Amino acid sequence: MKIISGGQTGADLAALDAAIALQIPHGGWLPKGRKTESGPLPLRYQLEELDTGKYRARTEKNVLAADGTLIFSFGPLSGGSALTEALAIRHDRPFLHIDFELIDHRQATALVEDWLQTLQLATINIAGPRASSEPRIYQAVYTLLTGIRWPVSPAFTA
Repeated sequence: MKIISGGQTGADLAALDAAIALQIPHGGWLPKGRKTESGPLPLRYQLEELDTGKYRARTEKNVLAADGTLIFSFGPLSGGSALTEALAIRHDRPFLHIDFELIDHRQATALVEDWLQTLQLATINIAGPRASSEPRIYQAVYTLLTGIRWPVSPAFTA
C-alpha cells in the first residue's frame, strides 16, 4: 500500500504526515519547484516534481497514478478538490468524497475503512482543500487517517 498526494498544505500534507507516522510508503507528484502555497515542499516528503509548475497537471498525474482517490472537505468541493473529482470521473477511477460538514468522525471512519477494504487499493491518492482555504482540514484528515484500520498496513497487523 502507498499513500500519494500533491504535497499542498492542508489535506495533502496531512495525508503525507499520516503515512509517515504509520510507516506507510508515500509519494506523489507535485509542481516544478516543489511548489506549495507556503513555499517549496521539504525534501523529507518523497514526491516527484513535474516539468511544469501547473497544479492541474499535478492533480491529474496523481489521479492517474492511484488506484483510487479519497477527497476530504468541509462543505461542497471547489477549486482543485472539485477538479480532482472531475478527473477521477473522467478517467473512470474510484473515489470517495468525505464531507466533514455532513458526517461525523465515526461515520467518516466507517466509510473510509469500508471503501478501502472493499476496493483493496494498492495506491491511494488523498486530496482536499489547502490550509489557507480551510484551516480545519489538516487536523481532520490527519486524525481520520491515523485512526482507521488500514487493510494491509504493517502498523495494524501486529
